[in-house]
Amino acid sequence: MEKIFSVLRSSEERKLAYAICILAGEAEYWWRGTRKMMGSRGVVVDWDCLKRVFLEKYFSDSVRYAKEAVFRRLQ
Repeated sequence: MEKIFSVLRSSEERKLAYAICILAGEAEYWWRGTRKMMGSRGVVVDWDCLKRVFLEKYFSDSVRYAKEAVFRRLQ
């Protein structure tokens, strides 16, 4: 997604809106609840915030390391 956003020169607001738009199923349901909770705590919800909490939720460190190892072996 970052490559697409770079090519399109997307604003931070558009990045957030597009990413939310493509969430589906459990991820969409999770985000609605998470965004509501964060908003009630006064957290500014922006593109960087969404990326951070999404990766924490769906890509644990161990999963990330495993994918990086697979990628390195491909090179």
